[in-house]
Formats: sequence, C-alpha cells, structure tokens
Amino acid sequence: MIEMSEKDGTVTFRVRVQPRASKSEIAGEHAGALKLRLTAPPVDNKANEECRRLLARLLDVSQSAVEISSGLASKDKLIRVEGVTLELVRETLAKK
Repeated sequence: MIEMSEKDGTVTFRVRVQPRASKSEIAGEHAGALKLRLTAPPVDNKANEECRRLLARLLDVSQSAVEISSGLASKDKLIRVEGVTLELVRETLAKK
C-alpha cells in the first residue's frame, strides 16, 4: 500500500520514477511508493517536470500545486500536493 499523509490541506507521498519509458503512466507500487513511468529523460530537470505534469493531470490540480520536496536528483522522490484530501488522492490513484 502506498504510504500517504495529510496535514494542513497538503497530501504527502513518495514516488519512484522510471525515466525514458514509452508512455507516462502509473505503474503500480514499489516499496510503499507510487511507481511512475515517465517518457522524459533524467536530464535538465525534464523527468521532474514530467512527474509534476503527470500527477497534476491525474489529480486534477494545477502543476504549481504539485511540489517535489526531496529527491530532485533521485528516482525516489517525496511529493507534496496542495488543495487535495488524502481520500481524494487514494480514490483517484486506485482508479488508475
């Protein structure tokens, strides 16, 4: 199960990214983190931007509401999403 927490209108969870995939999509779970496949390469911040775009689209929030709070240079990242509830994030990700 993906570990998530909610505090002050912000949901925090971990993701594990796989850059240079054929399609940007949710690929399940990896060690308590949401696994994402991203088409972007891990250079010049492109994979991080694609990660933020994908999560914003999936959760129906603006891209500025999605923040990578740690792991900018790593496959493992800590994500903070403002303006959503824990329940909404869990329901949305379960449908994908």
